[in-house]
Amino acid sequence: MGAWKTDNQKNRGKAGSQSVEDLNYIFIGDRIRECRKERNLTQACLARMAGITPTHLSHIETGCTKLSLPVFVRIAKVLKVPADLLLYEAPLEGGAVRESIQRMIGEASVGELNVVYDVLRTTVDSLGQNVGNYRIEPEKGQ
Repeated sequence: MGAWKTDNQKNRGKAGSQSVEDLNYIFIGDRIRECRKERNLTQACLARMAGITPTHLSHIETGCTKLSLPVFVRIAKVLKVPADLLLYEAPLEGGAVRESIQRMIGEASVGELNVVYDVLRTTVDSLGQNVGNYRIEPEKGQ
């Protein structure tokens, strides 16, 4: 998932194609807001540093406006984040992965758990055959 809308979210365009109309500006705005807050920046400060007005930044963060590529790049540079971090969900790390998996397992039915087990078993087998002795090493202290 991320900034690209799924086929069900698309208003126009061919299924599988990615165009400007397919961008999810609300997602991008949310990611910009999250990164800004993580860096303890106000909207006014980020806007000034990116060369836009605070109102424009507010509209970007709420997904009420389409931002241009130059503005997008300037915001990413000011936030010191790769552009893809603003376009795609960040991968989970360490304990967050375990917590997320445990939450999903806890909410799954027995039938769903069987499907998950089959998919995981097949994935691990395939990785072992195609990547060569692929092993998922436990984290230290596990």
